[in-house]
Amino acid sequence: MTAATVTAASSARAERAEKRASSVKLPSNPFAGKQYLGLILPLALIALWYILSTNGVFTQVQLPSPDRVVSAGVELAQRGELGRHVAISTQRVLIGFGIGAVLGLVLGALIGLSAPVRLIAAPTIGALRAVPSLAWVPLLLLWIGIGENSKVTLVAIGAFFPVYTTVSAALAHVDPKLVEAARAFGLKGLRLFTTVQLPAVLPSVVSGLRLALAQAWLFLVAAELLGASMGLGYLLTDSQNNGRTDRLLLAIVALAVLGKITDALVGVFERWVKAKYPSN
Repeated sequence: MTAATVTAASSARAERAEKRASSVKLPSNPFAGKQYLGLILPLALIALWYILSTNGVFTQVQLPSPDRVVSAGVELAQRGELGRHVAISTQRVLIGFGIGAVLGLVLGALIGLSAPVRLIAAPTIGALRAVPSLAWVPLLLLWIGIGENSKVTLVAIGAFFPVYTTVSAALAHVDPKLVEAARAFGLKGLRLFTTVQLPAVLPSVVSGLRLALAQAWLFLVAAELLGASMGLGYLLTDSQNNGRTDRLLLAIVALAVLGKITDALVGVFERWVKAKYPSN
C-alpha cells in the first residue's frame, strides 16, 4: 500500500467522521428562551385584568378593559398628547436623577471618607431620608414656586438619598490595607479617591444609582402635583378628576414601562461594571 493510498483512506475516514458528527443532534439547552420567562407574569396579569373587567366583577368605570386602555392611548397618541406627557416626565426624571446622583456621590464620599464629618452630618441626613415625598411639596412651593425647578428639585431629592446611602456606606468599609498601599505609592486626595477608593466600591455605587433611578420615578408623581400641566403625573390626577379611569390606567402602565426601560439600561451598565471589577 502506497503512502498516497494511506493518505486517501485517512482523508475518507476523517470525512465520514465529520459527517457523522454533524448529523448528531445536540441536546437542546434547557435554559434556551429563559429571557422570555419574565413575560409570563405580565401576560397572566393582563389576562386576569381582562377577565375581571369583562365578566361583571368590576364595571368599566371601575376597571376598564385592556382594549379600552389601548384605545385611550391611541387617541392621546394621535393628538400628540401622549408623546408630550412621556417626553416631559422623562426629561424631569433624567435631569433630577442626574442632579441628585451627583450630589449624593459628592456628599456620600465626604461622609464615607471622613469620620468626623460622618459623626456630625450622618444622623441629620438619615432623619431627612425618612421624610415622605409629599411632605416636601409645600416647602418647595414656598421656596421655589410653581415651575419646572420645583419639580426637578423634588425628583433630585428622591434620587439623592439612595446614592448617598450606598456611597457613604461602601466607602466607609473600603479595605484599609488597600488605601495604605496606595498611599505608599504616593496617591492621596482626589487622585487616591478616583484611582483606588471609587473603583473599589463602583459596583455598590451602580447598585445605588439603580435604586436612585427607581426612587426618581416614584418622586415624579409627587413632583407633578406642583401645578403641572403636562406629564404622566398630571395625566394621573387629571384622569382621576375627570373620571377617565382608562387614561389613569394608561398613565400607570406608561410609568411602569418607562421605569423598567431605564432600569434595564442601568442594569446593562451594572453588569459591565461587575464584569470589569469581579473581585468587588
